Amino acid sequence: MPNHGRSVLANIDRLNAFMDRNGLAAVAVRTGVNFTYLSGMAMPGTLARHLDIASTVRGFMVLWPRHGAPVIVLDAFAEKLARRESWIAQVEVYQAYEKSLYSRVAELIADAGLAAARIGFEQDGLSAAHWEEIQCALPRLEMFNCSRMMDEVRWIKTTGEIAQQKSAADLLDDVLVEIFPTIRDGETEREVHARMVAACMRRGAAYVHGILNSSSNDVMYGGESDVAFRTGDFVRNDYVAYFDGCPGHQSRLAILGPPSAEQMRGYELTLEIHRKTIDRCQAGVTAGEIYAFAVAEFRKKGIDYTASLVGHGMGPWFHQQEPVLRRGSAIVLEKGMILAVEPQRLHWHLQDLVLIGDGAPQLLSDKFAIDQPFVI
Repeated sequence: MPNHGRSVLANIDRLNAFMDRNGLAAVAVRTGVNFTYLSGMAMPGTLARHLDIASTVRGFMVLWPRHGAPVIVLDAFAEKLARRESWIAQVEVYQAYEKSLYSRVAELIADAGLAAARIGFEQDGLSAAHWEEIQCALPRLEMFNCSRMMDEVRWIKTTGEIAQQKSAADLLDDVLVEIFPTIRDGETEREVHARMVAACMRRGAAYVHGILNSSSNDVMYGGESDVAFRTGDFVRNDYVAYFDGCPGHQSRLAILGPPSAEQMRGYELTLEIHRKTIDRCQAGVTAGEIYAFAVAEFRKKGIDYTASLVGHGMGPWFHQQEPVLRRGSAIVLEKGMILAVEPQRLHWHLQDLVLIGDGAPQLLSDKFAIDQPFVI
């Protein structure tokens, strides 16, 4: 199965178990999270958009049978990249703009003797038109919605995935340690953000997105603007830096100049609840219980917590995956999950990555000390 000696990091034992449980002869996936997970490669640049846009005529898919060799299906522009990067040895090429990805996948399903089998497809990532195209080409095929199943497969990490996630977290923390001391009074958010992105790329990230805002900017998550940092401002950030398709995703607070007593009280309150919430992230607890705990802790401090989540699962391609730590979620935390924990309000935002184990969670994002705010 692996190509040119590359090890498969995905949890294939779990995938096989879930396929057996659902009576699936194969899965055929095209979304960025699942394509990246099963192909072992992250598409760069323009190619990446074809994983995100369901209507594209230059899509890619992985056909992963329960028995037999998997195959990656893509257009000619991506062929050499896949042969170099993917752990899947079999690559099938179709001519985009002339032929349809989904017709080619249907042909491969038939060639594998699975035209009348039960196969999983992502109903939340496959357009209705493309779903119908496959079904019309293979009228005896039973198409099963495997979106939630694949979420559950991905959320338990292998040893290789954990190591990859740790490398991505270390990369982002190293960049924050490098860039924070360079911020000067009068510099704009845009100028500092440009240095952040450049430093991530220099250290090996394939692409970077997120926010970097001054606490004096009332519009958070509105992009990096020409608002200038001034002495006394907090530097709020929420970056995602992808390394080999795996996101580093932490948030740390820096402040320009010595913090006031009021600012220190706010930071200490945030840190206390942040760490208490991390401690609650243990196997057997539901995601909804974690959310309720954080809400209650803020209420003890006289604060109404209004954010819709206090954290989320991590995975390839897109950082925010199940389990989402949100109100009422019944998903039970399990050993092997990686969570980004971030009970945050306004510009008070700390975020860490933790691995769920047998007892207390293990901190993966451990290269940046947060006992005190970072003073510039």
